[in-house]
Amino acid sequence: MDTEAARLDRTAPGLAQVVDRNIQALLAHRQEVEGKRGLQHRIADAVTGFAGSMLFVYIHLIIFGLWIMLNLGWLPGVPRFAPSFEVLATVASVESLFLATFVLISQNRMTSQADKRAELDLQMTLLAEYEITRLITLVTAMATRMGMDPAQDPELAELSKDVAPEEVMEKVEAHERAADRRKGG
Repeated sequence: MDTEAARLDRTAPGLAQVVDRNIQALLAHRQEVEGKRGLQHRIADAVTGFAGSMLFVYIHLIIFGLWIMLNLGWLPGVPRFAPSFEVLATVASVESLFLATFVLISQNRMTSQADKRAELDLQMTLLAEYEITRLITLVTAMATRMGMDPAQDPELAELSKDVAPEEVMEKVEAHERAADRRKGG
């Protein structure tokens, strides 16, 4: 059977190998991180996963529905066990408190992972920018040597300069401050 992966292997063997290698590396890293999670984080993720499922909703519909029907006396022959819904409200409040805590634990871990991925993305982008700058410098030198005049393109000189990330951040922040001033008045 012809799969998409097999088609990619035939059409772009170099690219497919690089992509496959990168995917395998990312999956291996993800599995390593998942394997290093402590028991507390695995429990929090399991609770959060279950609480975010439709099974959880159905179970609660049944439990709370029965509780309400019993307390309203809608089920004949079954005595009401609580004269009000205070116990139900207390149970729901305590459950909500714990569920919110489990969700926050899982979100904190996921945020930490997202921060690490963003840092990796930034580092890879900075590396790519550095490499591209070096390529522009090399191609410009080659063009000059071949008798071509690369100086005709005014952007080329600018593109061949190294970009300092801190300068870019300062410029972004300056633009943000200016936009905030325009919004504020």
